[in-house]
This record gives sequence, structure tokens and C-alpha cells, in this order.
Amino acid sequence: MKLERAIALLLLVAVAVVPCAGEEAEARLSMDVKGAPIQSIVRVLVELGGRQVVFDPGLDCALTLKLHEVPWLKTLDTVLRACDLGYEETGGVLWVATASRLREEAESRRRLREARPAGGGESLALYRLTWARAEEMAPLLKRLVAPEGDVTVEPRTNTLIIRY
Repeated sequence: MKLERAIALLLLVAVAVVPCAGEEAEARLSMDVKGAPIQSIVRVLVELGGRQVVFDPGLDCALTLKLHEVPWLKTLDTVLRACDLGYEETGGVLWVATASRLREEAESRRRLREARPAGGGESLALYRLTWARAEEMAPLLKRLVAPEGDVTVEPRTNTLIIRY
């Protein structure tokens, strides 16, 4: 039965490239699906969009939908919203999870970002250079260190002291 649904899903998806005024061609699709699992629908959509996908465990939703010449990204958003799901994209990989799980993760990352500077967790690194002069390397590294960080040189031992 699952194989029949997957085959039916693939047969019912038709992709047409429709040029938009002043923009490059945009992939649009028409889809008529009955009772298909969300994972199957999203897999087809991300393949069309040239992305990869990771599903959070325990996602279970079956959709029936009929769309005609809708941009693939709008279709993805609509399909996920219908199942109270969302996604985050990192480097061409979509992580699909429940909207509440995505909110929890975002809040957790925000708290972590706020806690780092407040914790006074300054780090110090010492690099003793052998084949380069620390005085010449320090200006290059100063551009890479955060504004609150610092790069100093110990010329006697040819050591870089980096506070970040």
C-alpha cells in the first residue's frame, strides 16, 4: 500500500518552469494527492528545490491536496503548515520538525547566545610560532578576533596571546 502511494504521488506531480517578468525562471508545480504521508510529499518538493531533508522523529501526518502551478517553496510552506510543521535551513539541508519543537530550539539557542557573554567565560589561547614572526601575524589575527577580544605578542618567545 505504501509503495502504491509513493508511486501515485510521483505520477501526480507535474513540474513546469514558468518565466517570471524580470526574474529568472521559477520552478512551479501542480500536485493532486490523496492521503499521502507528509514525508513523501516533502521529499518530492525538496528534490525539486535541489535541497536535502532531515525529518524529526515521530512526524505523522497524511495530506490530501490539489495545487496548480504554485512555486515549490510556497508549496513546501503550505504543506508543512497544514500539518503544524515548519523547517529550518542550514547549508541546503532542511530540518523538518513540529512548529513547537522549532520554537524550543530557537529559544534554546537564543538563551545560549545571551549566556555566553554574561558568564564572563573569557578564553585565552597561547600560540608559540616557529616559522613565522608573531609581530607580523598579530595584525592579521586582530581582524578575525571579535571586537571584545585582543591579540598581543610576546616577542621574547615569539608567542601570540589571543583573548576571545
